[in-house]
Amino acid sequence: MYNFYVTSEDRIILRELAKKQLEYSQLPVMKERAEQWYRHNDGNGERPMIHIEIWTFEQDIIPKLRCQTDIGRVIELGLYRNFINYEMIDDDRVVPPYYPINWDTWFKLFGVTIEREHVKSSEGEGIGHRFKHIITDLEQDFPKLGPSKYGVNKEKTLAWKEFLENIFGDILPVKITNSCLYAVPTQHVVHMMGMENMLFSMCDYPDTFHALMKRISDDYIEYFKWLESEGLLLPTASYEGCGQGTFCFTHKLPQAIEPGEKLKISDLWGFMDSQETVGISPDMYNEFIFPYYKKISDLFGLFSYGCCEPVDPIWDRSLSKCDNLRKVSISPWCNEEFMGEKLKGSKVIYHRKPSPNFIGVGKELNEEAWRQHIIKTLKAAQGCHLEITQRDIYSLGGDINKPRRAVRIIRELIDEYWK
Repeated sequence: MYNFYVTSEDRIILRELAKKQLEYSQLPVMKERAEQWYRHNDGNGERPMIHIEIWTFEQDIIPKLRCQTDIGRVIELGLYRNFINYEMIDDDRVVPPYYPINWDTWFKLFGVTIEREHVKSSEGEGIGHRFKHIITDLEQDFPKLGPSKYGVNKEKTLAWKEFLENIFGDILPVKITNSCLYAVPTQHVVHMMGMENMLFSMCDYPDTFHALMKRISDDYIEYFKWLESEGLLLPTASYEGCGQGTFCFTHKLPQAIEPGEKLKISDLWGFMDSQETVGISPDMYNEFIFPYYKKISDLFGLFSYGCCEPVDPIWDRSLSKCDNLRKVSISPWCNEEFMGEKLKGSKVIYHRKPSPNFIGVGKELNEEAWRQHIIKTLKAAQGCHLEITQRDIYSLGGDINKPRRAVRIIRELIDEYWK
């Protein structure tokens, strides 16, 4: 029924990579790093953790794929993603001792697929897109929104798992897992109606905007509860992604699931952000956004908040009220010193996102400027649990060694400045 196919040559390549991943996963340094992540996420870490997220520049750092078939190349890329950080960057990412796959689930808010128009470069690479909005006037269009739809294709997932196991399951286990529960309501709003329309709608139709946010939050919760009832929730307490370039290692949530057991939403990590609302005041965020976000986030066992938006304006009145918040993004637009004072002595992790310009712009890393950038963070976050995740690098400018050198400098500065 499912036409999964790779050539015999592809199989040889994939088995070689699977063997390499397994060997890396068994290195003593991996056990050490995993233990450091557990202590860090549980509020007992001794030093800041470091991760360079590669998916935006993996075309620069992952070797040219050798598999001939499209399916083979998908698997090959997945294997490289599991261990290339160790080979090329040597940050704190831990190589998993298995090949992770997810249940083939979907969640379609209001039953609508938001179409995109794409623009490609002369080389055929995607360089931009825009959304085709389905809401032009919220008051008029809100009644037209239908029920949200969601589901799972278990048969396809299990067939995919069996296919992978037939290729390299005798070398590297294949494991069905999931990342954290992910909810980004305002991203959906902007995709449906555009940023400007969203901002005006809060003023022009406040009651209807509240109704929209209530429906979105209720539908997310309904979907998560459906995953719970269907037994599709799996532990998020180790190698799984926790949104925004971090990981789920923790002893505070279930590590495994017993046969016949169903995990609850409260057994998992969650992630939320609201980059789209940087144009409104903290008062408006607290009125129009936060109540609906908190209704969702209260269901999670632990959760991580934020991407590029500065969180300092909404910390006191909003985010600080979330008892299960464990990580908060300190983006390049955030007041580092303010958040350092607020998080000092707490178990909420100061999840710093340095500016990507140092590594991502130009051919050479300006080491002195990078040092000063990181020193500023280390000083601001004294007394906090610090994690540094570098995101949003789209090119290495021809020097694939920049990320490794940047990590080495961070480690040197931690030794010198972290107390």
